[in-house]
Amino acid sequence: MPVRSGWLTPTGQTRQNTRITHIGATTPVNPLGVRSGILPGTYDGKYRVGGLWMSSTGPMTATVYHGKAVIQGGNTDGAYPVALDEDITITFADGDPLNDRIDLVVVRVYDNDVDALGKYEAGIEIVKGTPAAVPVAPAAPARSLTLFTVKVKKGASAGTGGIDWAGGASTDLRTTTVSSGGILPVYNNAGVPGAYPGQYQDNDNAHFLQRWDGTAWVAYPKEIGGIAPSGTITTGSYTGQYRDYNGGQLQRWNGSAWVAYQPPVEVETTSSGAVALTNWSLVSFSARKTKGGLCSITVTVTRSGAQVNVDSAGNMPDEPLCTIPAGWRPAMDFEATACDGFGDGGANIYTNGQINLRTWSSSGALVPGRNIRVSATYVL
Repeated sequence: MPVRSGWLTPTGQTRQNTRITHIGATTPVNPLGVRSGILPGTYDGKYRVGGLWMSSTGPMTATVYHGKAVIQGGNTDGAYPVALDEDITITFADGDPLNDRIDLVVVRVYDNDVDALGKYEAGIEIVKGTPAAVPVAPAAPARSLTLFTVKVKKGASAGTGGIDWAGGASTDLRTTTVSSGGILPVYNNAGVPGAYPGQYQDNDNAHFLQRWDGTAWVAYPKEIGGIAPSGTITTGSYTGQYRDYNGGQLQRWNGSAWVAYQPPVEVETTSSGAVALTNWSLVSFSARKTKGGLCSITVTVTRSGAQVNVDSAGNMPDEPLCTIPAGWRPAMDFEATACDGFGDGGANIYTNGQINLRTWSSSGALVPGRNIRVSATYVL
């Protein structure tokens, strides 16, 4: 028979039986018992569970595909590892003339030492339900693992079209199990209580990792070091936690409320690279720019040449003061303010970095020894 069971028959267990059923999957449910279930995994890694899948192959038949599982008996019976190493076809009885029924498909272990049924073996079985106006699935036998329920409509037979497979007659009830300490991939068993605080399960339906805290499954704080997806949390767990709010705004938990996150501004500063032009000496230069390209500068020069007098209208020839370094120059010619404490005027900062004083206070003068400060903020 293709269903093998390790450590079941009184004699005759082969090395192959031992190898193929040795799976080490014992998710505990108490100090003695373990959780019955199917070992997860598929050939391509795309799905959680591939073992012991069932699909229709005829009006009243279906195929159960190979896979491995663990079936827990009573606490003192131990757990039975089983493996179906080749696909098997099962046949359902015809439907009742008057009412629908629900059958169970199970993998079942017989152990005469416990059940006194006269045999030591494992197999895939159909547990026939009771026809009724509102049918319910029968109870699963002891030492069995339910795989699927199948609704058999009244009058169903090979000659009448059989089971309504396309209409969703079968329901997948397989559950998963993993080794102790492993993270359980939830599959039809999200609500099963944990066995010890610190046990973990990956709840794919809720899309997060959960930890058993002794009384309930609690979402593991995946947001530590990351950003909680929109809609997953309403109250922060710690100051400095982040979440995506309404799919567009980044928010930070400040200890009592979520506030819109303002990222720190990355800045660069310099105080070198400015060069005074003829008749002027450089006193100081400072500049600061952000990563986004906003730049603020202040440059101070002192008059070293002859005095320049300004007429009553404030007009004067453009007076070149200095140049500022590349990387700190505006993207377009920019008008700045200039002042020496006695008068003020306008200066033009050109894209080549040169700063020219263009206007000054009416009837004022550019006096030797006075410092003129030019300040501006612009986009690079």
